[in-house]
Amino acid sequence: MSRRSGFLVKRGKALEDEFFRKENQRLLEKLRQIKRMEESKEALAEASGITSDAILESLLELNIHAQTLAALAIIPLIEVAWADGHLDQKEGQAILAAAHASGLHRGHAGYELLESWLAHQPHSNLLETWKQYIQELCNQLSGEERESLEVQFLGRARAVAEASGGFLGLGFKVSKEEAAVLETLKKAFR
Repeated sequence: MSRRSGFLVKRGKALEDEFFRKENQRLLEKLRQIKRMEESKEALAEASGITSDAILESLLELNIHAQTLAALAIIPLIEVAWADGHLDQKEGQAILAAAHASGLHRGHAGYELLESWLAHQPHSNLLETWKQYIQELCNQLSGEERESLEVQFLGRARAVAEASGGFLGLGFKVSKEEAAVLETLKKAFR
């Protein structure tokens, strides 16, 4: 091997090493990005109870944060529970169970707000603000994603409405007022 070819071999090896070092750094950063996205997706799933990867990825692309999504998931529950002007113990328990399922636990700022809403009916503009946000969000989602989000949010709201049941568990489980709020919530997704 001549001196020149030895030099080229060394330079070629250095070039390969540099290429693969940069490629490894790029791949490592890509893995870190995926990890951050997965962690964010997990946070969104925990905050909302949403399990669809497609919806969670869409929400991430729209830069929706876990706290925002938790509020979006909880507000329908509160509105349905207060529809008739009072919140009974079973409704409160159903809301707290849904909050826990959404990753909202005691000590979290959102939980304190929720407790406040359970003790005192929130201002009437809360529902209007929620509707406007949902309508704008739905404009950014596909029809399938919008439908899935609606099923998730309204399913829990209906469960809260049914929690108090009729007289001695008989009769209509959802009051007229609760049904009206459920319909208002549903229209926000259109």
